[in-house]
Amino acid sequence: MNKQMRPDTQTISSAPFSPLKNSTFRAIWLAGLVSGLGWLIQTVAMSWLMATISSSNLMVALVQASATLPPFLLSVFAGAIVDNFDRRKVMLTARCLMTVAGGALTIVVALGFLNPWIILGFSFLAGCAIAFNDPAWQASVGDIVNRRDLPAALTLTSVGFNTVRSVGPALGGIILASFGPLTAFALYTLCLLVPLLVVWRCKWPVPTSSLPREALITAISGGIRFAIMSKEITAAIVRGILFGVAGISTLALLPLVVRDHLQGGPVAYGALMAGFGSGALLAGLISGHLRQMLPEETLLKLACIACGACSLSLALTSSLLVAAAALMVGGAGWVIGWSGSNISVQWASPRWIVGRTIALYYALTNDGIALGSWLWGAMAQGYSLGSALEASFGALLLVAALGFFLPIHERAEADLGPSESDDIPIAALDLEPRSGPITIRIEYVIPCRNLEGFLGLMRERRRAQSRIGARGWTLLRSLQDTSRWTETFRTATWADYLRLNHHLSADDRDLNERIVCLHAGALPPSIDLWIERPTVPVRKSVPLRPLISQP
Repeated sequence: MNKQMRPDTQTISSAPFSPLKNSTFRAIWLAGLVSGLGWLIQTVAMSWLMATISSSNLMVALVQASATLPPFLLSVFAGAIVDNFDRRKVMLTARCLMTVAGGALTIVVALGFLNPWIILGFSFLAGCAIAFNDPAWQASVGDIVNRRDLPAALTLTSVGFNTVRSVGPALGGIILASFGPLTAFALYTLCLLVPLLVVWRCKWPVPTSSLPREALITAISGGIRFAIMSKEITAAIVRGILFGVAGISTLALLPLVVRDHLQGGPVAYGALMAGFGSGALLAGLISGHLRQMLPEETLLKLACIACGACSLSLALTSSLLVAAAALMVGGAGWVIGWSGSNISVQWASPRWIVGRTIALYYALTNDGIALGSWLWGAMAQGYSLGSALEASFGALLLVAALGFFLPIHERAEADLGPSESDDIPIAALDLEPRSGPITIRIEYVIPCRNLEGFLGLMRERRRAQSRIGARGWTLLRSLQDTSRWTETFRTATWADYLRLNHHLSADDRDLNERIVCLHAGALPPSIDLWIERPTVPVRKSVPLRPLISQP
């Protein structure tokens, strides 16, 4: 089962705007563009305001750090909350927090209470809201649109962000120069009200479960375990981290390219960012057709080559037109690369855990982007700007070559949805959800002719069971009757065992049926459930003697 699965091209929509036919997705997507534009305007205004009220370069740099640190710290927790609670309500709560923080910041600026730490505090609050909103929105996309429209929906989200990013800073600079920071912050708050009202008005089906919610730590560890045990998700995250480290050089070093290589100013910088956004938009328009013609891994390789060609061109050219054309190519590669890895994670994630896998993916890939920004900046300062861009070109080629050893997989046809199990043995004891630990033993009779196939399927079984919560999975063979095999694993509680059966996908059940076909017993494989009980007697409480004897 190491073969990469190629989805049927008929299951992927080639129409780039087909998700916009869904009124809920269209409304939230457009509101997100408005919010993103306001965020970029606020970022410019906040950075400039900090530069005017503080002489410390560190405080100015901390403006960006204060907004990006919360997603890094809270994404994994946010993912667990997204999967355990109503995703729409999580989005509403995050949007409320963001709007309140924006409104409070506007009031503080209007009253003249300008303090660097106050500004950083409001920026941190906004970052906390983003840490919860983004995983909730990304996980909800698969609940809102059809599966065949999921690639186009994720690409539209990426294209929209990059398009807004190409015009937002310039617009923020114009508003800041013409009307001042107060107007910029007020406009930012108004932009935040738009998605808040849209999410409040829109309703969509969300996954539900009759089982009790998982504890936060259990949910987090379960999400990390599932990602590690999933080859598709692991490959997408690793390739995404490396793509972020190598590919961010273009955007991180672009101001230096404009100043040193092109001898330009803010207008030239804005024109080049517009070129990058134009390339991202064009790539989004044709991405559906590309995905019908080419595997996702091939597209990721081409994206790496496109971003690498952009970096190399910027290192060698002194022409503004050539640089703009190179950035169009780089913008196209940037969108294709990120949307591809994002799609791979979403396709490989069942709906019950997609919030955690997406949060983990974003946290780690954003770390890669931050690391790459520092790395190429340090190389440009220590060596030269051209050397840094040329080195990033080589790094991107290595990321593309890595695809021959660690390809991203596609599972468009895989059925990963949970289904209630109808073969759970009835317990003779009256168990509570927290009762446990539970030990499960499944006995098989496997003749010698089926042994090789059985062991191969059990290797898959171990991975499948372990990633949805089975602990201590082992396979035992009888020393008296060598045809008898026993599969054993544990869960911490009875609720965890019920949850494990609920999370079995159709693929997992198909694997179980293939194993049963190799069973040669007169009856189906027996499933025995055991609950562990301590043998140490419970100590009775002994009353303490008084320190002073009573008369």
